[in-house]
Amino acid sequence: MSDRESTLSDLLHETRVFPPPAGLAAGANVTAEAFEAAGRDRLAFWERAAERLSWAGRWERVLDWQPPFAHWFPSGKLNVAYNCLDRHVEAGHGERVALRWEGEPGDSRTITYRALCDEVCQAANLLLELGARAGERVAIYLPMIPEAVVAMLACARIGAPHTVVFGGFSAEALRTRIEDCDARVVITADGGYRRGAASPLKASVDAAVRDCPGVRHVLVVRRTGQTIDWDGSRDLWWHEQVGRQSREHTPEAFESDHPLFILYTSGTTGKPKGILHTTGGYLTLVAWTHWAVFDLKPETDVYWCTADIGWVTGHSYIVYGPLANGASSMMYEGTPDTPHKGRWWELVEKNRVSIIYTAPTAIRTCMKWGDEIPEQFDLSSLRLLGSVGEPINPEAWMWYRENIGGGRCPIVDTWWQTETGGILISPLPGVHTCKPGSASRPLPGISAEIYDDAERVLPRKDAAGYLVLTEPWPGMIRTIWGDDDRYREVYWSRFPGVYFAGDGAKWDSDGDIWLLGRVDDVMNISGHRISTIEVESSLVSHPDVAEAAVVGSPDPTTGQAIVAFVIPRGSARTDAEGERFARDLRDHVASEIGPIAKPKQILVVAELPKTRSGKIMRRLLRDVASNRELGDVTTLTDSSVMDLIKEKLPTAAREG
Repeated sequence: MSDRESTLSDLLHETRVFPPPAGLAAGANVTAEAFEAAGRDRLAFWERAAERLSWAGRWERVLDWQPPFAHWFPSGKLNVAYNCLDRHVEAGHGERVALRWEGEPGDSRTITYRALCDEVCQAANLLLELGARAGERVAIYLPMIPEAVVAMLACARIGAPHTVVFGGFSAEALRTRIEDCDARVVITADGGYRRGAASPLKASVDAAVRDCPGVRHVLVVRRTGQTIDWDGSRDLWWHEQVGRQSREHTPEAFESDHPLFILYTSGTTGKPKGILHTTGGYLTLVAWTHWAVFDLKPETDVYWCTADIGWVTGHSYIVYGPLANGASSMMYEGTPDTPHKGRWWELVEKNRVSIIYTAPTAIRTCMKWGDEIPEQFDLSSLRLLGSVGEPINPEAWMWYRENIGGGRCPIVDTWWQTETGGILISPLPGVHTCKPGSASRPLPGISAEIYDDAERVLPRKDAAGYLVLTEPWPGMIRTIWGDDDRYREVYWSRFPGVYFAGDGAKWDSDGDIWLLGRVDDVMNISGHRISTIEVESSLVSHPDVAEAAVVGSPDPTTGQAIVAFVIPRGSARTDAEGERFARDLRDHVASEIGPIAKPKQILVVAELPKTRSGKIMRRLLRDVASNRELGDVTTLTDSSVMDLIKEKLPTAAREG
């Protein structure tokens, strides 16, 4: 057994278990029989999932697999927007609420499937009028407003692949994405509301397209009313142009392999990777997983995914999955602490939300604010909770269950990536006994294994290594836009013939999967490989810790040393209190994991560097812990956080 296996397989010892609620299990959308059916015939299982959608033309076969390129349902034809809108209206559900939107300042809109279909048809007609055609790319740079959903579906309706760029990204990040995919139309807004203020967007677009001569038109949604520069030869008001279009539009059916969207992720070379997703396989996966994992009852549920539209979670589980299933969804523009720290729970109470899907970082932030905040609101409408974005530590999982779910709601802790398109590993709420912090099992039809360094499949019990996917799945990345060779190199070269996710994982003694984070986040301490996730979970299990981030930094003696950044619960501590607190935490980690995992340095901080999506930027913490120049900080919610950390770090050593 390698040092990775022997170290990682012994770290987590979680004994708390929560079986499915009897009532939910009795009426669950998916039962254990789905695993048996997928085991008998995986492709037939996915074919039945595809049949939940409306197709204009039947496929010749389920899969054409030419490694590493997968063509799902070749020659089948469908229209994504029709599946998300028209077919529900035609089935008599036009007056069902599609979106319950809440703006940060307190304004709100309720949009039915019929109204959303009408506006998408109008926007599609405008795009065609502006010269957009099937295959031509459209860039979308919008806040969390309904027009973002409309823009995406209008692009899908006419077959124009969209690239949604997160509204927190800089003008330079926007420019590189527009250039890479050669977008000809950009859809943006004057601004959006965030933390009580109007943040500009149009100015970033102006700076970006200055060097993008291929952009013909910029469509601008009026959201904040702030002053913006205007180019009369290029810029158009959304409300003026969309409002005059016909509500009639006949959607065209496109080949299953037709590009649906390009979504950019950061790359190790510095050049973002344009992840290309196509139509039929992607919609099959996100529609089925949204229905199965969240046990969706579209007639009665109010579903809320708190992600931003600019991330893949927003694509798959705000737009395409929920709307394909006829769900009633909530959508919120702002932050969970504006105008007060109970804003999310106020919205749950107001809209009687029954399913909520959010990130561990958001959960830990709410933990830090205190139990008394959610206690002020009626959360009894909730029946299921979800987690997405990174492994959730057990104490945050328990806090989520007890303080938000009232001790009664199952938690689906989901693993997937931009590249996978949709959820691949998760408990099914009517089938699996949940464990705090475990992603449970691969879903039916998903072939996941854990490999060791020698490319051997590890036994599904007490073993840790590299998470891989050994068979293609619907919704998988089609390629990296314009760079098939990079696609092969990034995802298929480490273990030839299988997809390497880039994450470490372990099987526990029951055969459940625990995600250990990116392999880059595994530290080598005196020859022992230790996951940052494990140390972070140990720190957060201390009653006085609200949140923690752990990184490795170079050490002449041990190779790497563990550096921890910790946010305490309650008020900030003095230097002397911080010394005692750090010693207490080091002892706590030693007792939880072992002396080898004791952090060499612990820095007590007021905040961690996070993107506006809530992800901790561990890359920046590694930079500062290693005395390197900081990388790009433009996506941080507050870049001054790094200045405060840099000031404190030199005096933060807590020697063992």
